[in-house]
Amino acid sequence: MRQPIFDGHNDLLLRLMMRCENASTQQVIDRCVSGATKGKPDGHIDLPRMLAGGFCGGLFAVFIPPPIGSLSFEKMGDNGYSIPMPPPIDYTDALPVAMTQIALLLQLIERSDGQMRLCTNKLAIQNCIDESVIAVVLHMEGAEAIDKDLQSLEVFHAAGLKSLGPVWSRNTVFADGVPLAFPTSPDIGGGLTEAGRRLIKACNQKRILVDLSHLNEAGFWQVANLSDAPLVATHSNAWTMCNSARNLTDKQLDAIRDSDGVVGMNLATCFIRSDGKMSGDTELRAFVEHIDYTMNRIGDTRVALGSDFDGAVIPNAIGDIGGLDALRAAFEQQGYDNELQQRLCFENWLNVLERTWGS
Repeated sequence: MRQPIFDGHNDLLLRLMMRCENASTQQVIDRCVSGATKGKPDGHIDLPRMLAGGFCGGLFAVFIPPPIGSLSFEKMGDNGYSIPMPPPIDYTDALPVAMTQIALLLQLIERSDGQMRLCTNKLAIQNCIDESVIAVVLHMEGAEAIDKDLQSLEVFHAAGLKSLGPVWSRNTVFADGVPLAFPTSPDIGGGLTEAGRRLIKACNQKRILVDLSHLNEAGFWQVANLSDAPLVATHSNAWTMCNSARNLTDKQLDAIRDSDGVVGMNLATCFIRSDGKMSGDTELRAFVEHIDYTMNRIGDTRVALGSDFDGAVIPNAIGDIGGLDALRAAFEQQGYDNELQQRLCFENWLNVLERTWGS
């Protein structure tokens, strides 16, 4: 049985916004949604490929990019790396970028002819799956667009924000991010600021999922002590298998298990490979081995998918979101039965969202 796939992270909105530099928003939406251009558009995601790949929905990230040229990702091909992070971005600069990306998302939904729907609870997502409609959950990767007094959080929440990571890899006024570095521990830098503690408590009150994927270890443990919600990392892998600072140690995985949380496993090859390289020439088996390791550590009801489509180099065997059948085939080859595939592909996500958001 072909299981629908609900995914913990993609960067489609960033890619669309970057296109807007050379095209009107109308042209961007037309290209992405209608598939009117010949051949496939750039990137990993558009509506036709979502449908072709059996993608049923996921967390769509709002992300404030660093200045062009401020990061040297080429170094991630070396044997070990530590990429200096750009300086923090001011709230006044981040806010209009976030608004642009949310506007793009809402226009995508509006122009999808009913094939995409914004969801804020488990029932809405389940209804989308039952009706073969793509369920869209609004997520924020890095809280730069939120002011220290959290006034803009009220507005974003009213607009449908249901998941938030206090940081991307660079620091914010709320916390320190874990850098892009290999091989090294995630125990780098300070944790939450006082504003960050207020943010975590506000997210708990509003039933907004707190994403731990880009927090360093100090921040992770502070959230674990502060939060009354399940601990969730939307797109991270196992540090024991790949010693990237972005991956989760066994103790972190155990804490997620003990909170009845979830890890969304990341397809980014630099977080899969034991050598830390960002290369599409990476076997899917390496990704499945991360899933096996994490399931053995925390249980098969707490492992899900967090692809990082449009935000990373993924294995060539998948290629883009239309190639998700390759992942299903890898699951079959590994001997995952239908019930386990159902849990990994969407059920574990829906259950942890219900535990976080309520009914």
